[in-house]
Amino acid sequence: MRLIHCADLHLDARMTANLTAEKARERRRELLLTFVRLVTYASEHQVEAILISGDLFDTRKVSSGTRNAVLEAVSSHPEITFFYLKGNHDTDSFQMGWQQAPENLKLFGGRWVSYPLGEDGDIVVSGIELSKENEGKACLSLPFVSGKFHIVMLHGQAEETGKKEQAEIIRLRDLRNRGIDYLALGHIHSYREGQLDSRGVWCYPGCLEGRGFDECGPHGFMLLEIDGKSGVWSRRFVPFALRTLHTVEADISGCKRTAQMEERIRGILDGKKIPNRDLVKLVLTGALSVECEKDLLYLEKSLEAEYYVIKIQDRTRMKADLGTYLLDGSLKGEFVRLVMGAEELSEEERGEIIRCGLQALSGEEVEV
Repeated sequence: MRLIHCADLHLDARMTANLTAEKARERRRELLLTFVRLVTYASEHQVEAILISGDLFDTRKVSSGTRNAVLEAVSSHPEITFFYLKGNHDTDSFQMGWQQAPENLKLFGGRWVSYPLGEDGDIVVSGIELSKENEGKACLSLPFVSGKFHIVMLHGQAEETGKKEQAEIIRLRDLRNRGIDYLALGHIHSYREGQLDSRGVWCYPGCLEGRGFDECGPHGFMLLEIDGKSGVWSRRFVPFALRTLHTVEADISGCKRTAQMEERIRGILDGKKIPNRDLVKLVLTGALSVECEKDLLYLEKSLEAEYYVIKIQDRTRMKADLGTYLLDGSLKGEFVRLVMGAEELSEEERGEIIRCGLQALSGEEVEV
């Protein structure tokens, strides 16, 4: 039997942080399209069940268009069983107006629910939606399943996956040696997995599509193949995102003009071979002369046709032989001495003020 484990689709997310209003609307449609593509993939590859481990939606109020598209994808594929466990972003608004849930859509609640899978029921899917009411007790009350391949669905922050966040905590120690073969988790937006105990593994598949530059890299889902009778199984991560986000550092040390910077940057980007459908955050690093000419807006405009989105973050530092100015009797020298004598300023602030000031005194347009 083949199953898909996905999570954190965050349909209807606003995504306005790095995108124009038009592209944010387009990306929202693409998130929904990726879910529909996932269901089509499942149907074409004889996948019998899709496990959605929380945060199918991003907001409390689900738009009617998104709700109808998800319901249509589910109800039009009765050969696939959908297991939907709500996450901390999900609410019951998705279910508003239902006369009856599709028969192939299985839901969970605040108590453990288990569903059999397969002709002989030799695979069992159990899940519980974590809340303040069952916090700290849910994992301890997991029913023990004997003689079956046991999949457990949860949404929250596993204690061994990093620092605690404002989310339900999953104590992995409470789930060890409880007869779990595969712990299907949601909440972490990047692919992670590890050994739960001698028998089972835990896994976060990550989100299907990266939404911001804190979600760079490949995104997709887990594909499981399970022989319920023998207990033999395998899993693999399947990249599936329509677009990928990238963060690229470009050292532009020594460049004196924007044209030189552009040439250096293009060489670095060409070496990365990033598809033009993707999103790129370009981080400029290195040491530049305080008198260098640097036009970030020009750089961004010159590169924007190469990618779906490009953002530039400037982390360069100013480098100057200020000793030549300290003895200079010109207005530039007086300005540098004045700034260098301002003890309340940090070294970085002095460098930036001197850069802007020298550009202004040279008659150049100042890029702040």
